[in-house]
Amino acid sequence: MSDKMRVEQKSWTKTSIVRVFFFVILIAIQFMWIFEMITYLEARVTWLSTVISFGAMILTLTIFSRHINASYRMFWMMIVMAFPMVGIVFYAVMGRKNSTRRMRREFEEIDHILFRRMQQDPDTEEALEKEDQRSAGASNYLWKTCGFPVYENTKVRYFSDAKDAFEAQLEDLKTAKHHIFLEYFAIEEEGAFERAFQILKKKAAEGVEVRMVYDDIGSIAFLNRKFNRKMEEAGIHCIRFNPVLPFLNIFANNRDHRKIMVIDGRIGYTGGYNLANEYFHITKPYGFWKDTGVRLEGAAVRSLTIIFLEMWDLLSHTSPQGDLDKYMPAYAYHIKSDGYVQPYADSPLDEEPTGEEVYMNMLRTAKNYAYFVTPYLLITDEMRREMVGAAKRGVDVRIITPGIPDKKMVYQETRSYYSGLVRGGVRIYEYTPGFCHAKMSIVDDRSATVGTINLDYRSLYLHFEDGVLFHRSSIVGEVKADFEKMLLESEEVTDRYRKGAQTILQRCVRALLRFVAPLL
Repeated sequence: MSDKMRVEQKSWTKTSIVRVFFFVILIAIQFMWIFEMITYLEARVTWLSTVISFGAMILTLTIFSRHINASYRMFWMMIVMAFPMVGIVFYAVMGRKNSTRRMRREFEEIDHILFRRMQQDPDTEEALEKEDQRSAGASNYLWKTCGFPVYENTKVRYFSDAKDAFEAQLEDLKTAKHHIFLEYFAIEEEGAFERAFQILKKKAAEGVEVRMVYDDIGSIAFLNRKFNRKMEEAGIHCIRFNPVLPFLNIFANNRDHRKIMVIDGRIGYTGGYNLANEYFHITKPYGFWKDTGVRLEGAAVRSLTIIFLEMWDLLSHTSPQGDLDKYMPAYAYHIKSDGYVQPYADSPLDEEPTGEEVYMNMLRTAKNYAYFVTPYLLITDEMRREMVGAAKRGVDVRIITPGIPDKKMVYQETRSYYSGLVRGGVRIYEYTPGFCHAKMSIVDDRSATVGTINLDYRSLYLHFEDGVLFHRSSIVGEVKADFEKMLLESEEVTDRYRKGAQTILQRCVRALLRFVAPLL
C-alpha cells in the first residue's frame, strides 16, 4: 500500500471518529431540547403533568402486555414509571416495536418470495430423525418454525483462528466465476481488507457480480462515505446498513451483526469475526484475539445465499423476483456430506427469538455436557434457568468468557451474572491470553453451533444475526477440541463467585448493572 493511500485512509478514520463525536453530541442536544421543552410546558400548562402521568401509566400497561422477554419488559416499565417524561421519549426512540412496522412488512414480503426457495428434503429430515431424535427436535424447530432446512451434501471446515479463515477466504475469492456476496458488521479499510479488495476489484473487472453490505455503526470508526464511492468505482455494489444520521433514529438500535461471505452459491463462510485487523492479529489491542469461523461447500450454502439476499433486497429496494436460480447452483448437491448442516438467521423484526431458542434447545436436550463460548454474558432469566436447570440434572455446563475486556462496562456487566450461575452449578472460565470473541456451543459430542450470536440482549433481541447448527458432523469434535484447548488457557473463576457479592456496595452495583443490561 502506498504512503499516500495510508495517509488518506488515516484521515478517513479521523473523519469517521469526528462523525461519531458529532452524532453523539447532536443526539444528546435533541434529548435535552425535548426534555427542556416538556419541562417548560409543564410549568405553564397545569394539566400537562397529569396527561404525562396518565400516558406513562397507559404505556406501562402496554409494555406489560407485550410478548417480549420479561427482563426487557421490566426494564422499560421501571424507566417509564420512575421517570415518566424521560421514559416516554426514551421508549419512543429505542423500545417501540411498532416503529419498525414498515420495515417488518417489507421483510415479510421479501421472505415470502425468498424462503420458498429453501425446501426441506424429506429424506434428510427422516435420516436425522432415525439417527438422533434429540438433534432432530432442534432441527425441526429451525425448519418448521423459522423456515431454515437441514442439509446433507455439504463439506464443512472449522477454523479455530479467524486468521486462517481469512486466508482461506482469499483463496476461494480467486476462484469466483459468477458472484460474490459479503455482509459484515465491521470492515476496516486499511490492512487486511485491502488484500480482499484487490481480489474483489479484479473479479469485478472480469464480470463477476460483487455485492457488499456493512453496518454503519460497526464500521464507523474505520470508514466514511468515501469508502462506498471507492467500492462503486471498482465495480463493487456497496450498501451501508442503517446509516448513522444526526437526528433521533428509531431504528438505530437495531444493527446488522451478521458475517457472511458467499462465492458462486457453492462456498459460504460465517463465524464470529469481522473484516478488521484485530481479528487477524495485525493489531493486538486486547491481547490475543480469539475468534472462529466455518467454511461450507455444497447444498447448505443455499441458506446463506437467501439470508444475504433478504438483507440486500430490503436495503436496495429491489424485488427478489429475478432469476434466483443463478445464485443457487444445483450441482453442489452431489458433494459428499459431512453430517447435517443447518444455517439459520435471526431478526429483531419478528417475535421469534431464534438465536436464543437454538441455545436453549441445546441445553434442554443435553445429557452429559453443554459448553459455551461468548464474549459477553448478559443473559435473560429464561436462559439462566435453562443453564442452571441443566446443571442441576447433572449436565456439565461450562462457559468461557474473555479474560481481557474490549468494553470495561460490559465486562463488569458480564461478571455480574457469574454468581447466580455458579451457585446453580454452572462452571465459568475466563480466557487469559486475551479477548475471546468466538460464539460457539457444543453438546454431548453430537451438536454444535458456530456463528455471530453472543449471549447478550443485543444479539438475542436487537440485532440481525446468523449461525450454523451442526449435527453428527466432524466439526462437532473439532469445536469440542478447541474448547478444551481454551480451557487449558483459561482461569476457572467458579469458586471466586460462588458466594456472590460480599458487600452492600457490590450488591448495589451488580443490581444496577443487571438492570441496565437490556440496554447494553
